Amino acid sequence: MTAAYINRIATARPPSDVHRSFIGFGRKLLEGNRRQALFEKMAERSQIEHRWSFIEPSPDEPDDYLDRQHFYRWGRFPTTARRMQAFEAYAPNLAVQAVEALELGAELKEITHVIVTSCTGLAAPGIDLLLVQRLGLTPSVERTVVGFMGCYAAMNALKLSRHIVRSEPTSKVLVVSIELCSLHLQETHDLEQVLSFLVFGDGCAAAIVSAEPDGLSLDAFKALLLPEAANQITWTIGDQGFDMFLSGKVPISVGHALRSGKADVLGGAARQEIDLWAVHPGGRSVLDAVQSALELDDAALATSREVLRRNGNMSSATILFVLKSLMETGAPGMRGCGMAFGPGLTAETLLFSVAA
Repeated sequence: MTAAYINRIATARPPSDVHRSFIGFGRKLLEGNRRQALFEKMAERSQIEHRWSFIEPSPDEPDDYLDRQHFYRWGRFPTTARRMQAFEAYAPNLAVQAVEALELGAELKEITHVIVTSCTGLAAPGIDLLLVQRLGLTPSVERTVVGFMGCYAAMNALKLSRHIVRSEPTSKVLVVSIELCSLHLQETHDLEQVLSFLVFGDGCAAAIVSAEPDGLSLDAFKALLLPEAANQITWTIGDQGFDMFLSGKVPISVGHALRSGKADVLGGAARQEIDLWAVHPGGRSVLDAVQSALELDDAALATSREVLRRNGNMSSATILFVLKSLMETGAPGMRGCGMAFGPGLTAETLLFSVAA
């Protein structure tokens, strides 16, 4: 059976570092609320130093608007339609930037399939078609959009890529995960919702998957589903953008799932046989739960924590940021385990190895 490999990964981020500004936003939402102190404590412990956005914060913090684009106005946050217009305006440029960073050159014409993942915006014609047009891809390229699956969507895109390459060995699949999480801020006094704003940022990652034995071999995938915890992560479309709910119970549920299904996650391998850990940094507490459940040392999740520190949680794009870093540092023959979490509650896992 033909093996599939991630040959290259490239990433892109918007220009504005908004983490400190968003902390100020959360602080103002909870002003006069006794839970403000808890928010401040969680911000200190988040292990996030930077998050990026297409929004450019206003340095003088005017009374009316949070940003220079006048997108967020106190008392009149944008409608869902306005947010989708912003997605159409900003997301394609970031996606093109990530693909161009792959430096494919003439190889762009060899791409046979395009898979796009996003849960923060949608439109038709979509980013898949815009990529074909703006990059000059072959018009007959096969396109698939994996929508609204949340933070684990890139795992499903890689899984689909593997199926394509194994069934059509000459295929070259372009995977693009594009998320503009900062499109969906809300005016709310709900602490759990405000805490979710503390984690998410914008980003994009692009990858090439083919049968060429270079990069990371996609060896096996596994899904762990916890229907009893399905309401702990929800992502629904409201009149004022997409409404995120991220329960503080998620780390406990993730830890329990990994402890009870550890053998499945590792494909029968012992923990000591795994050299590289690509864990989606959904937040500090999620990484802590994974580390504890799998009895990992601090070095195992250092890459995931560094991605979190530099970028926050960029939903589906984040796991590709982690895999990119591991691809650059891993030695031939090393074995790896990747995992990402999202609505369902679901853990999508991947076993991979560094090509010789």
